[in-house]
Order: sequence, then C-alpha cells, then structure tokens
Amino acid sequence: MNAVSRFDELVSEQLVTMEKLLFVQTEIERCQELLDELSSLEQLSKKAAIEEEIYQMKQELYAIQKAFEKKTEEVIHTYQLEQS
Repeated sequence: MNAVSRFDELVSEQLVTMEKLLFVQTEIERCQELLDELSSLEQLSKKAAIEEEIYQMKQELYAIQKAFEKKTEEVIHTYQLEQS
C-alpha cells in the first residue's frame, strides 16, 4: 500500500470518527435537556437513569476523542512521510 492511499484511508477513518463524535455530543446535549426538564418536574428516578446515560456517553465521547487524537497524529505522521 503506498503512502497516498494510506493517507486517504486515515483521513476517511477520521471522518467516520468525527461523525461518531458529533453524534455522541448531540446525544449528550439531548439528554442534558431532558435532565433539565425532569429536574424541574422532580422525577428523580427518571433523572437518575438519564444521569447514568449521560455519564456513559461522556465516557464514550472521551474514548472517541482519544482515538481521534491518536489517528490525527498518525495522519500527520503519514503526511510528513509522504512529503519527505
């Protein structure tokens, strides 16, 4: 596999990762809005379940962000190799 195709592959993977990242961020925002609504209604059992969902999604978001950072470094490294 040549460097250009590997670079293209890495960029493509980054786009997929970014899509996941944006989806999880949107879901966290949606759940946070629900949490705010439930807080005002004092529905504590539902609130706890949503808080747990938010926590889990934040963990997923953190993992995706770390993977994205690692892949970005790989993309940069591959690009630099291609240029030398």
